[in-house]
Amino acid sequence: MRSLRRTAIAALVLALLAGTGTAAAHAGVADGGDAYFPEDGNRGIDVQSYRIADAYDFGTGELSGTTSMTVRATDALSVFDLDLLLPVSAVAVDGEPATFARPDRHELRITPAHPIARGATFTVAVTYAGQPGKQCWHGECDWLADGDEVTTMNEPHMAAWWFAANDTPADAATMDISVTVPAGKTVIANGRQVSRTVHGALATTRWVARDPMAPYLAFFTAGDYRVEQGISHGLPWLVGVSNRLPAGERAAAMRLMRKTPAIAHWLAKRLGPYPFESVGGVTTSFDPGFALENQTRPTYPVLFAQRTTTVVHEIAHQWFGDSVRLARWRDVWLNEGFGTFMEWFWAERHGGPTASEVLHSEYARTLAPFWSTRVAAPGARGLWTRQVYQRGGLTLAALRIRVGDRDFWRIMRGWARTHAGLAVTTAEFERYAARVSGEDLDGFFRAWLHTPHRPARTAANGLVG
Repeated sequence: MRSLRRTAIAALVLALLAGTGTAAAHAGVADGGDAYFPEDGNRGIDVQSYRIADAYDFGTGELSGTTSMTVRATDALSVFDLDLLLPVSAVAVDGEPATFARPDRHELRITPAHPIARGATFTVAVTYAGQPGKQCWHGECDWLADGDEVTTMNEPHMAAWWFAANDTPADAATMDISVTVPAGKTVIANGRQVSRTVHGALATTRWVARDPMAPYLAFFTAGDYRVEQGISHGLPWLVGVSNRLPAGERAAAMRLMRKTPAIAHWLAKRLGPYPFESVGGVTTSFDPGFALENQTRPTYPVLFAQRTTTVVHEIAHQWFGDSVRLARWRDVWLNEGFGTFMEWFWAERHGGPTASEVLHSEYARTLAPFWSTRVAAPGARGLWTRQVYQRGGLTLAALRIRVGDRDFWRIMRGWARTHAGLAVTTAEFERYAARVSGEDLDGFFRAWLHTPHRPARTAANGLVG
């Protein structure tokens, strides 16, 4: 911090000598404000758009490219940071070369030729090249690739392996993604494909997502894919399945992927209009052990090829997690608990147990360690535990009983509509649910989300009635 203050003082002196009459330009803080991942994201900047132009060499595993972004300065800046793990060869700010340094492998510290005023909009272009498969950060080695296929999917971190970003879920931006690979490969990414240009043995495919997204939700996959697409209830859809899968698994995966538009339509009846311009899904040949809600195009390993509820979960995230996104990672139950509850509701309406039956069954059989997590603050190591998913879902199932079916769905639909495109916290959801229902829910949420104990079996906690 001392070096940042020295930079700020130097910038102030330069501004005064230049007679700019503006407030002191200072360093953007290399801390996005998330206590769980303090090196993610950077204060002082708000990215408006990304244009990513990458090329991937399957033989060497090298990824090279340039990320160009439009940024708004939320503070006066003489220096600012981005998140990127790959080696950098050049940086430009507003078209002028900028100096840069690497205080650590994760941070790219940029000093523009001229200080940037608070509120100003500026452009940044970062050129890089390296082998993402050799990059690990804090125990995460997130690159999925072999000599035939590559897929960028992970949470909470993925962007820094393949493009320069302000890598915090709170800062969403539009994505324009171009990927160059051998012409025999298919590239799938977020949004809608707008072009594919073949040049010799290579082809560049461009995808554009018009709706802002958090950096970890941006993705591409390249390989040998079977692709199907169409329009369902006015919504364009596109799905893909890796041809590297055995024939039986490939066919089962495609049958599941084809359900995506119908599932999106079914969810829209309960949650309100689907929030983006397209929908879809991709089943890769890799098995990272999870599916991920990449915006407009969730990604699945073949492990989940015959689980409809997993697709329900990931498409539900398009409302809860992608459109309404996190301000900080500690509140991830707002993503995972909502996705889990919508799985249960799907089962309820398709011949399975009701969400209420799941609630009472889990409450009766789950042992004490399950209840030891504070769902609204599970710790960085507890973000993707069963407790966050299941107890988060149980919270919503209990809320449905507590406030009644009518008010519950008013809360769910209204939350998705009124907070679309916003970064949210648990406290905001608690206040919203209380306002819509007209009930005092402080004790309810304290018992379910903030207390490391089993909630008491009371009507106030949604466990009686």
